[in-house]
Amino acid sequence: MKNLKTFPKGGVHPRDYKELTNKVPIRNAIVPSEAVIPLQQHIGAPAKSLVQSGDKVSEGMLIGEASGFVSANVHSSIPGTVKGIEKVYLPTGMKSDAVVVELEGEFERSGKELERRDWRGKSPSELLEKVKEMGIVGMGGATFPTHVKYTIKKGSKVEFFVVNGVECEPYLTADHRIMLERTDDILEGVEIVRKILNPEVVLIGIEANKPDAISLMEDRIEAKKLDIHVVPLKLKYPQGDEKQLLKALTGREVPSGGLPLDIGAVVSNVGTVLSIFEAVVFDKPLIERVVTVTGDAIAKPGNLKVRVGTRIGDLIEDAGGFVKMPLKIIAGGPMMGFAQVDLNSPITKGTSGIIALSKERVKIPRETPCIHCGRCIRVCPMGLSPTRLYKWIDHMYIDEALSEGLMDCKECGSCAYVCPAGIPLVQGMKLGKYLAKSKKV
Repeated sequence: MKNLKTFPKGGVHPRDYKELTNKVPIRNAIVPSEAVIPLQQHIGAPAKSLVQSGDKVSEGMLIGEASGFVSANVHSSIPGTVKGIEKVYLPTGMKSDAVVVELEGEFERSGKELERRDWRGKSPSELLEKVKEMGIVGMGGATFPTHVKYTIKKGSKVEFFVVNGVECEPYLTADHRIMLERTDDILEGVEIVRKILNPEVVLIGIEANKPDAISLMEDRIEAKKLDIHVVPLKLKYPQGDEKQLLKALTGREVPSGGLPLDIGAVVSNVGTVLSIFEAVVFDKPLIERVVTVTGDAIAKPGNLKVRVGTRIGDLIEDAGGFVKMPLKIIAGGPMMGFAQVDLNSPITKGTSGIIALSKERVKIPRETPCIHCGRCIRVCPMGLSPTRLYKWIDHMYIDEALSEGLMDCKECGSCAYVCPAGIPLVQGMKLGKYLAKSKKV
């Protein structure tokens, strides 16, 4: 593949280790005997609990109701009895109320043939309401409520609907596998979104290290005679960031502080599109997702379809446990994920991977003074000066950091990846944003 599209500024290409799992078919994970289902699995206000200790719940039952415009419904991933509402740490390190459900009773959906629902006669507003009802959020990691993203203000027009199949983070292959194993379902999900948004152009961006997914998508699109264009992309991190992806595919740049809709675009991850298909066609809420469980410390790396609320430790045991002592366990990808301190934290709608790495795979550099090499500036996809921003934040000059574009930082980790001085640049940006927001409260 020559002349592949990509974004123009910065970027890195770390070794991806995708070979550990990219050929391993998806399998069902163990059903947890106890599911810990957080009420905060999305950006925005946490859902309001509709249940209390002792209540009986069924599989897929609404247990948390969206409590604001930017919020999402939460459903029980298993049938059983509510043991109580507890405070738990999420994989992101945040704390959330969670409904603890003890497994009991019969599954109403799992293992049964589900009736397909005809969606083609539905109006765009009816389809959007179903997306909202089923608690669909962005599954690429951002967890923005999808019904909010698809609510287009009057006077705006969607020119591009972009399906994000990039999956540029090292180790992660969940999106790759669903593109191979659920191709037709994803394409039907795209057609559902097309009816909701009425875009002029539909694009699927996939990095060139997934030639089998590119080929299969193109073959099925041609066979179905769909007006969808697959665009192979150059391998470069963070190509999966929606701003970089849109720059690569459309040549348009989302303005500072703006949204993709400002340039006439909407972006959704392939996992999100698949969940929309299941919500609309099978009336299925978002109660499970595919998670890559991998790393050199994992006995049987693979992609598992996991019930939301499954504890990380239980999922690791399902993947054969540890073959060597992990030095670090990460939820998400190694570039933007979160190191874990508690394996009792639950899998959420936004958990794309669990990575367990031994000391041979983890580089923890000793921090030394900045040598002004400029590497962080060269790789920043947003054109920022990470070392300068870090200094402003380190000296508590937050206003100065804001004036130099702190809020444009995507926290992608490219700067920290190349820094020879081992400076925790991303942690600095996160701290700076937190302090900036605290000043406004």
